[in-house]
Amino acid sequence: MSNWNRGDGKGPIPPRWLHCPRKSTKLIHKFLAFKTPLSSDFDSQVPEGCRFSVEMLVASLKSKRLKMGLWIDLTNTNRFYDKNEIERNGMRYLKLPCRGHDETPSIDQTKSFVHICKNFIAQHPLEIIGVHCTHGFNRTGFLIVSYLVETDEYSLDASLARFTDARPPGIYKGDYIEELYRRYDDPEDTPEPPPRPAWCLEYDDSNVEDQDEDTSVESDVQEPPQKKRKREQFKKNPVFMAGVPGVKTITDIQIASGIQRRIQDICHWKSSGFPGAQPVSMDVENIRLLHEKPYRVSWKADGTRYMMMIQGDGQVYFADRDNSIFQVERLTFPHLKDSNRRLRDTLLDGEMVIDKVNGKEMPRYLAYDVIMFDGKDVSKLSFYPDRYTIIDREIIAARRHAMQQGKILRDKEPFSVRLKEFWDIRQTSSLLSEKFAKQLSHEPDGLIFQPSKEPYKGGPCPDILKWKPASLNSVDFRLKIVVESGEGIVRKSIGELYVGTLDRPMATIKMTKALRELHNKIIECKFENNQWVFMRERTDKSFPNSYNTAMAVCQSISNPVTKEKLLDFIHKHRFSLDEELMPPPRIR
Repeated sequence: MSNWNRGDGKGPIPPRWLHCPRKSTKLIHKFLAFKTPLSSDFDSQVPEGCRFSVEMLVASLKSKRLKMGLWIDLTNTNRFYDKNEIERNGMRYLKLPCRGHDETPSIDQTKSFVHICKNFIAQHPLEIIGVHCTHGFNRTGFLIVSYLVETDEYSLDASLARFTDARPPGIYKGDYIEELYRRYDDPEDTPEPPPRPAWCLEYDDSNVEDQDEDTSVESDVQEPPQKKRKREQFKKNPVFMAGVPGVKTITDIQIASGIQRRIQDICHWKSSGFPGAQPVSMDVENIRLLHEKPYRVSWKADGTRYMMMIQGDGQVYFADRDNSIFQVERLTFPHLKDSNRRLRDTLLDGEMVIDKVNGKEMPRYLAYDVIMFDGKDVSKLSFYPDRYTIIDREIIAARRHAMQQGKILRDKEPFSVRLKEFWDIRQTSSLLSEKFAKQLSHEPDGLIFQPSKEPYKGGPCPDILKWKPASLNSVDFRLKIVVESGEGIVRKSIGELYVGTLDRPMATIKMTKALRELHNKIIECKFENNQWVFMRERTDKSFPNSYNTAMAVCQSISNPVTKEKLLDFIHKHRFSLDEELMPPPRIR
């Protein structure tokens, strides 16, 4: 008796199933690859345009006059559909569970699949075989490719190409491709996996990868549930930086959430929200770090912070500080060694600025860090020279080379991409000079001191220091306008300034005409003449500074590291590398 009709509910739809293509565009030899159909019990979770049932597949086969004689189910559950529906339509149903979840089909499972299919095709030469796992790509592709190789139909390269042609982008998990080459070819010839398709980045609540086990199966051993991330808070109408063309908001919550989670995973970020590294204000205490370890220094641009996720040709995304997701159009990142190949799984950190050049406004993305490069986690490498060099010589240089070859047309791209330069901290005085400020095509906003040898860490980073002159030190508050009234009090409006999650204001601000329309907005303020003064609305942020951040800024305001103190400390107490202490080489 089928256990499909258990009374414990069908559970959620599979992760990343919704926008996954239903089936292969053509037959692969005698095989049709498809994702698992879902019964009508899941209809409440699936929009009508995304549904895919057994009935729909049967109707498609009839319209193409194809007879499917064997249906092979590779999933580890019986909850997705009723197998009796398969048999009622004259097909033989075979369950061949393959775990997936980072496990390729075993040698024994592969032998069983090849043996069963070979015998079926010999006995039923006019019929086809349907094969599905959860999504119909990795487990399904692995076994179909194995069949083609083992029955001497094709070489491994040709088999993979044939599956990819019918079910693009083909097998996209690197460990599956590696195992195929280990079994059937030279492992050293293993190609890079293709970029993961956009639907594969979609969000799901299960917090697992390709998990399709039947959770209703009884077990004596109960695994402790994994702690889930908090659900992301989505800004209703996120807006990208003004003046930058070719960028659109991702409004599909599932796709946006998947990109958010992918960026968080790359950053090893276990919480929700924006995972980028956050500098802290320099003060008279933490300036000592410049003595304890090597640092690089750059100017602090008055731009807008974005992390850039490069997923492959045509798939470039931005995440802002609200963790809103935007897609970039017409921006290309070729591989340095092969300009016909595109970078994949690459995560940059940087900021967008608007440069003014010869009277024209030129949007530019200044990349200052890289966390993952072409699928390789580089976050543990030193910032300088390792991560810095990857941006310079692998990413920027590759684009420059492609431009020289005419493969990238600069004037067709929405904005340029540049390396944000960092120098030895002995250059600090030069960065604070009027000459340097005039060379920049945008406004500087202070300095950033980046530790040279530290890995990339998301969230507040006490090792990354930002320095601003006292006149530019600021706090991002949430403004709440309240009316003060009472007996003997003249009725008037007051601006209350909130930080973090505090339920009482940290300070107040004198109401002005500019503030009256900014109730509950995030505003940047500086402390001047013993009072907070409005600078601008922070349209790129939905949350104020944390209490700790605000207090650190206040500390730097009350006891500032002046320009003179900073330069004096660097001159006398900076960390000295061995080569600085060595005498200069003798000139012969």
